[in-house]
Amino acid sequence: MDLRKQCAIIVAYALNELLETKKLQVEKIKTENITLENPPSAEMGDIGIPLFSFAKTLHMAPPMIAKELEKIILENSCDGKYSDYQMPGDFFAVGPYLNIRLNKGLVASGIIEKIENQGVNYGSLNNEEVAPMKGRRVMIEFSSPNTNKPLHLGHLRNDALGESVSRMLRKCGAEVFKVNIINDRGVHICKSMLAYKKFHEEKGDTPESLGIKSDRFVGDCYVEFNNIGRKADGTIIEAEKKAAEEEAQNMLIEWEKGNEEIRCLWKRMNKWAIDGVKKTYERTGISFDKLYYESETYLVGKEIILQGLKDSHFYKEEDGSVWVDLAEINLDKKVLLRKDGTALYMTQDIGTAVSRHNDWNFNNLVYVVGSEQIYHFKVLFYILKKLGYEWANKLFHLSYGMVNLPEGRMKSREGTVVDADDLIDNLRDDVLAEIAEKGRQDAVGDVNEVAEKIALGALHYYLLQVSPTKDMIFNPKESLSFNGNTGPYLQYMGARICSILRKAKEIGLDCTTDKNTLALLSSEEEWALIKLLGELPSVLEKAADSLDPSSVAVYLYEVAKQFSKFYHECPIISAEDKKLATARLTLARCTRTVLQNGMEMILVPFLETM
Repeated sequence: MDLRKQCAIIVAYALNELLETKKLQVEKIKTENITLENPPSAEMGDIGIPLFSFAKTLHMAPPMIAKELEKIILENSCDGKYSDYQMPGDFFAVGPYLNIRLNKGLVASGIIEKIENQGVNYGSLNNEEVAPMKGRRVMIEFSSPNTNKPLHLGHLRNDALGESVSRMLRKCGAEVFKVNIINDRGVHICKSMLAYKKFHEEKGDTPESLGIKSDRFVGDCYVEFNNIGRKADGTIIEAEKKAAEEEAQNMLIEWEKGNEEIRCLWKRMNKWAIDGVKKTYERTGISFDKLYYESETYLVGKEIILQGLKDSHFYKEEDGSVWVDLAEINLDKKVLLRKDGTALYMTQDIGTAVSRHNDWNFNNLVYVVGSEQIYHFKVLFYILKKLGYEWANKLFHLSYGMVNLPEGRMKSREGTVVDADDLIDNLRDDVLAEIAEKGRQDAVGDVNEVAEKIALGALHYYLLQVSPTKDMIFNPKESLSFNGNTGPYLQYMGARICSILRKAKEIGLDCTTDKNTLALLSSEEEWALIKLLGELPSVLEKAADSLDPSSVAVYLYEVAKQFSKFYHECPIISAEDKKLATARLTLARCTRTVLQNGMEMILVPFLETM
């Protein structure tokens, strides 16, 4: 069991005993109600538990609660009431806190033994007797590309967030089903199609003939459409622009009628877009259990809307459009079907949600979608509840902020969006240039593979280190730094540890599992690192529960910094005491395990050489 959780269980047990002693008829205190902090100084112990929140419940001042808990825990320990747990250390009152001074030898050997035994599974709560999310079926939707353009920087944040959260939920015992809705219909798709017909069809242009990645070619068509009526000086001929917009809308109407020629072009261009997007997914380590297509689910949505109209959940305007009244949630009204009968995003999302629940009976459905869609999901969830779907209460919008470059906001229609592949290519090329400048080509093995992994590590770490709700600026140069809070810094530290382990093997120095030898790890730097390594399971649980990978990134950075301090102050290979050297080598190997396991959660590739 995680050390910090064990401490929380013991304190919760003692608090409930105090409740019984005082004969207070209140709800029992749960383990998750216990807050664990790091004391400001080593003299105050290793863990501090504030007791302010229990003062009202117990009708006692926090310092008195602390003294009572100290007494109860000591008595229970002597009476063997904690036989299921090995007491992790001494509990003592410090003002309004109950602090814990951990038994260094016992805790060190316990943490190291657990990491060594579990290896790649360390941190996973599936190893515990009762995984915190066991039995939960979580469907998570992310990415949601449009088939009129390639993936861009905003998609990269979405993809990283969705994939990372999925991995953490699985580590906590949840059954996770990753889904993606491909937005492959609508007037925006018709705009790319119309541009192709106007500018490329007669010439027989294809992505292959032009040597362009297939999704990029479709995106270029979308930009070309939005340049219709735009003169060289930037002025717009409104008549031409309006005519093009009407033509695209008419194409959508014909598409929904099943026009064979339009459908044929639609299939061709969608394949170009989707094939290109799938290559980017493969490159960035993103995968899905099922793909949904708007062109299939929107029909389900239309049927549901029309049935809802019959059941008086919705109403029809004089022009024939169908609307929902949102007064109940203090909003105005929302159109669900246009006057020409064509569907909107809301129509599609209603059909998609119903189809998904029919396909996979989830406990929760998490939508990873930008914060600009908060209104959309508030309305979607309300409509589904209004239609009587009980599972609509299990839907959650994981909203994330905008991500842009230092140059400013990106716009697809103006062609200022940063293509995902271009961004990764540029990061990779910058790494290759630095490797060449330092003359490290022969030392890193496959230089192109290493550069690609460093680029992905820089990208994903930078995108995930920020809390999802915050807007952010992605700075390519900062992300690639090998110093400070970056993905390459974690990769460098992991590679450095691997180098130490290789050198130790060359001189015959091996690791140890002997408890007496591990008990030698008692210096301030060693002890701080050991405690940090023991926190990985609780860090992953907290991050999964809050659907926020940033806390994992923060934790891994702290581990890397602490290892650097440990390595500087505590020689390993050159240590005079060989027993101490083997203990420190084991601690280094455990640090590598924690870094490797944690980095997998935030999509940062681990490198043994760099």
